[in-house]
Order: sequence, then structure tokens, then C-alpha cells
Amino acid sequence: MVNSSFSILITTKNRKDDLAFTLQKNKSLIDRDNVVCVIFDDGSIDGTSDFLKKNYPQIILHTNKESKGYLYCRNKMLNEAKTDFSISLDDDAHFVTNEPLEIIEEYFNKNEEVGLLGFRIFWSKESPNNIFSNDQPTRVKSFVGCAHVWRMKAWRDIPAYPEWFIFYGEEDFASYQLFKKKWEVHYLPAVLVNHRVDIKSRKKNNDYAIRLQRSLRSGWYLYFLFYPVSFIPKRLVYSIWMQLKLKVFKGDLNALKAIILAICNLLVSIPKIIKNSNRLSMQEYKKYQKLEETRLYWKPENN
Repeated sequence: MVNSSFSILITTKNRKDDLAFTLQKNKSLIDRDNVVCVIFDDGSIDGTSDFLKKNYPQIILHTNKESKGYLYCRNKMLNEAKTDFSISLDDDAHFVTNEPLEIIEEYFNKNEEVGLLGFRIFWSKESPNNIFSNDQPTRVKSFVGCAHVWRMKAWRDIPAYPEWFIFYGEEDFASYQLFKKKWEVHYLPAVLVNHRVDIKSRKKNNDYAIRLQRSLRSGWYLYFLFYPVSFIPKRLVYSIWMQLKLKVFKGDLNALKAIILAICNLLVSIPKIIKNSNRLSMQEYKKYQKLEETRLYWKPENN
């Protein structure tokens, strides 16, 4: 039995069918008395809001007539949450594990230093053919945005997500801020989520170049926001060189365009970086680097 209160927070835009599938899969959670489900429709024109009003009147619905961005929506929902814990879930992700709230609450109660839990995530359009895992809970550097849960006391202890990142990098931003405040991020494999995304097909999508640009610039923003100054030049040069070596020199001109635009974004964002920097000390940096890497992808052992 769960004694704490939970929010399930979902941001969506023009993905009514994905959202409908997610809600159907998670219906047993949404209907619980101790769960508040909040959905932010960020400017959809596919009838998402009407669908929710008709089929899920118990869900708290926020809407933007014009899109204000993923991070704007996440910040607003988290800032307004009154529950003990808040689960951020993408509109194309659903829980596979039965009774995940019990597992989450028990882990938080036993580990008071933990501010955020990342889940075991299976990335595929299909369901996993085997959900068993030998993975053990562990402290990690960061988490995956599509499915995680905040201890709200920890969220209120750090700055909100940087909306000027737009997309990518906000999880690492939050993880550095949590680290500075002595909160820990843990990987909780006992909770399995199916993120219904085909990773291999993403490179063929029309938004490949813009995704790469935003991924690169967010990584560079993080260097300048949090790294000791002496480490930044080497990291930045290495990052650019690897993109040139692995992509551009092999004929990927979209990658070259992404690199150039990301550099421009970095230069334009210097005033924001100066205003928001929260640099790690050398000792903190070394300690952070010793943490286990973020658990991004999980694959069944027999796949």
C-alpha cells in the first residue's frame, strides 16, 4: 500500500494516438486515489485536448494555444505539484512493471539522500520479450528524461530546468544542481518502462540535424556552466573533433551544419551561461566523474 501522494506529469504536442495508448496502459495508476495526473497540451492541433476532456475528465489539463516548449511545460507542472513525488513521463512511454508506486516509495523511504530516481528503460516500438534483469540499484551521474521520478523536496531545492536549452541537456543540468546540493540520483531497475521509440530510425528523420545541433550545444552549455574552467577548452575541442572525425569527414554535411549552428548558439548564450553558472570545485568535479554513467538503454538478456 502506498501512503505517499504521487503526480504523473506528461507533456504532449500533436501525438494524440501515442498519448491515448500511454494513458490506456497506465490507467490503473491514473485511477488511484493518491495519484494526480496532469497533462500539458503544448499547442496541439490534432484534437488532443478534446480527447482528454471527453475520455479522462479526472486528468488536470493545461493548454497552450501556441507552443511554449517542453521545458516550460515541465517546469510549470513541477512547480505547481503538491504531492510528495512527481513522475515525469513522455507521452510515448508507459510502465511495464506492476505496482511501480510501491517500489518507488519504498526506495525513497529507505534512501533519504536520494532526490531523483531514474528507471530501467526499454527503447522499442515493441514490448520486451523478457522483462527480467540482473541490474542492481546504484547511484549514477544523471537520468533519462522520458521516465523518472522526483522527490519534490529535492526539486524545490534547485533551480528549474533552463528553458533556453529548449530540448536536450536539462537532465544533466538538474543532476549537477542536485549534486551541488548533496542530493543523489539513483538508477532503479526494479521499475521498467517501455519508451516506444525506434532509435535506429531517428537518423533518417527530417529533424536529425536540429536534434544533433541541440544535443551538441546543450553539452557545451553544461561544460561552461559547471566544469572547472581549466577543463573546458580540452573538452570542447575534443567534442568538436569527434563530430568531425565520426560524421563530417565521412560525408555527413548535416553534421557540419549542426556543429556550426551549435557554436553560434553557444556564443549567443554566453550572457545566460555567466548568469546561471554553478561551477564544480576541482574536488567536486573529481568526485562526480567517479560516479557510474547514466543508464540510458536497457536490453533483455536474450535479445
